[in-house]
Amino acid sequence: MENIKIVANGIYLPRKKIKSEELEEKLQLEKGYIEKRTGIKERYYAKEETIEKMALQAAKQIIDNMKDKESIELIITATTSTNLLMPGISNYVQKNLKLKPCICLDILAGCGGFINAFDIAKLYIDSKNIQKALIIGVDKLSQIIDKEDIGTAVVLSDGAGATLVEKDKTAKTLKTYVTNIKAEGENNEILTYEYGKNIFMDGKEVYKYAITKTVLNINELLNKANTPMEEIKYIIPHQSNLKIMKAIATRLHIGMEKMYTNIETKGNTFCASIPIALYDMQKEGLLQQGDKVILLGYGGGLNIGSILMEI
Repeated sequence: MENIKIVANGIYLPRKKIKSEELEEKLQLEKGYIEKRTGIKERYYAKEETIEKMALQAAKQIIDNMKDKESIELIITATTSTNLLMPGISNYVQKNLKLKPCICLDILAGCGGFINAFDIAKLYIDSKNIQKALIIGVDKLSQIIDKEDIGTAVVLSDGAGATLVEKDKTAKTLKTYVTNIKAEGENNEILTYEYGKNIFMDGKEVYKYAITKTVLNINELLNKANTPMEEIKYIIPHQSNLKIMKAIATRLHIGMEKMYTNIETKGNTFCASIPIALYDMQKEGLLQQGDKVILLGYGGGLNIGSILMEI
């Protein structure tokens, strides 16, 4: 196994910001309903921005600050809402950033796809001697929601996040990196998207799944890593719904100060939510060398995955 470290993060949010008050007026909801039910004050809708251009801009924020962009040997993009099947988003990013020929992959693994993409990058670094990998999470959900469906219209948002990881040659000992990633196909009809149709979400069943399976997954991860929760500085979850994240924290017997959230101002961006959170945390100076964090993804599939890693 190789040590890896997060080198940089990038973000792209569409120009059009939608405040919860606007949706409450449109959907004839009482004032404060959306924030009370979801924790969301505002979200973003892409208009002229395509999904591949959002991914490109998030990656460009990283690449523009690199002196050795030719050292990137792998690009992986996680999404649920792309229309660009061939060539893929990763290939589009490679071409438009004028990167050297490298491995380009797009994956479909539901809302938690960034976790799968991150771990695939780690496995490539371990087995293929890759030095640097660019991992992108991007979704344009405003184009595939029923604007009259309260269950999805008030929650979902558009955006892209990118994370650059590299082999860490400075660490003298093996840093913690443990995963617990799996899919459970049973009951996967509670959260679906078929091309040409709108997202379907059974809110009650998704809530039940999210607050039980995530807790089980994290407890399994901690046991696997032989690490107590007290050593974890932050859990960085998929930003699904603030009520869900609070329920997870309660069931894990931790305070919300350990559960990072930015859904209030970003909404639920599916695959982009974790890399956007990493960007915000980096900007706020919350992540320090040696910190142990848990990345937690969950959603359509039903896919669920967590990564315990040392920053």
